[in-house]
Amino acid sequence: MNCIRIRFYGDLNDFLLPKQGQRAFTYCFKDERSIKDLIESLGVPHVEVGLLLIDGEPEDFSQLVFGGEQIAVYPHFTRLDLSSLPHVQPEPLSEFRFVLDVHLGKLASSLRMLGFDTFYRNDAPDDELAAISAKENRILLTFDRQLLKRKNVNYGYLVRSRDPDQQVVEILKRFNLFDRQRPFRRCMVCNGLLRSASREEVEDSIPENVRQTLNEFSCCPSCGRVYWKGSHYQRMQRAIEKFINQT
Repeated sequence: MNCIRIRFYGDLNDFLLPKQGQRAFTYCFKDERSIKDLIESLGVPHVEVGLLLIDGEPEDFSQLVFGGEQIAVYPHFTRLDLSSLPHVQPEPLSEFRFVLDVHLGKLASSLRMLGFDTFYRNDAPDDELAAISAKENRILLTFDRQLLKRKNVNYGYLVRSRDPDQQVVEILKRFNLFDRQRPFRRCMVCNGLLRSASREEVEDSIPENVRQTLNEFSCCPSCGRVYWKGSHYQRMQRAIEKFINQT
């Protein structure tokens, strides 16, 4: 048997057994293994890892381990520039786009409300989600750690909270999205980009009282849904303020 000493830092401990968390522990295995396979065998998806040190030196996921190594595994850093170190992840994304699994419908609506390009369909199978993430460089958000371990998934995150509002705050913090929000620019139903519309264009799709009192409207060219600044708009503004205040 080959044995190494390994420690995981930060929220990577969420994936470990209680006896393994927040401390260095010994892990034994047969034959040589890549560090990526070793880390995932302990339950940590590769997309959650931001920095990897073996005997104090930064390495990438292809590095083989033979036994006797001291390994430190860190989560992503949002405020440190690690570009000069060997990459364990692909190049950082210039645009944050998401694909969500079937259990995250409310989070999908909230991310769209904040202006983020978010693919969601309540019947999308895991194979399709992983393929979309890989093809379109979308960050895969899910409750399923096995889905994040798929080889073709390069960008992803395991959502920890089960509360929809806390999920939004969690994602804003994890990806440092505070300055990237563009509220009310996307359709919350289909993700299409909204455009301004005149009252005449949408009059057949809005209630009589709205038609008589409001002049500003937006519509979705993709699904035809019409938006206006009514009571629902005020509720969404309060929700956005709540998200920001919690960050």
